[in-house]
Amino acid sequence: MLNLPKTTEFNKRIPKKKFYEQLDVTPETKRVFVDQIKNIIWRNKIAPSTANIAVGDKVNEIEVFEIQLNTKDLDEKVLKLIDQRIPYHIVFVLHHEKQIQIWTAFKEAKNKEGTAYKVAAYYHTDWMSEDSFSLDLKGIHMDQIYESLVREIAGDSLLGNEEESLEESVDRTNEINSLKKKIEKLQAKMRKEKQFNKKVKLNDELKRLRAELFKNENG
Repeated sequence: MLNLPKTTEFNKRIPKKKFYEQLDVTPETKRVFVDQIKNIIWRNKIAPSTANIAVGDKVNEIEVFEIQLNTKDLDEKVLKLIDQRIPYHIVFVLHHEKQIQIWTAFKEAKNKEGTAYKVAAYYHTDWMSEDSFSLDLKGIHMDQIYESLVREIAGDSLLGNEEESLEESVDRTNEINSLKKKIEKLQAKMRKEKQFNKKVKLNDELKRLRAELFKNENG
């Protein structure tokens, strides 16, 4: 489906129960697994043992999970739950009626053992025909492969330049998105504010945030 090397193919179906019974999930999250997800298939295992790729310092394996959906909707917290508990980097292929959407997270190990992960941000493609997208394994070791996959899936939603590391690009994108949300809230607050003195203070803060945003977008 993603034109990955045949040597990486795994094609093992994983029962949904295995996720929501072994993970600490709320009844609400369990209901998402039951209602929104039809099947979970472990499609590929990208690793030095399955492809001609050297080991990385931070990335050992990249798993490709196909999640077959009953509708196009899937609660992001399901992906986050899986990502936080599985000690490998993951590419999710959401699949519904011959269309796919590719998701992946920038995540880092929370401990030296690499047994738990912190998700910093999710990125995804638009929905598209299942045969219209392929993933290219660019790089000579697993860290480079992972970075290229994240950037490929994120597209224009991940800001930054070639001189930046993936972590720096993610941090800058998160900061820009946070500033934009603050600016929107401040603008809404200004429109409602009646007192002139308070409007002046809010406008000063708005100028400061806009300057910070410009610096981050053009830095």
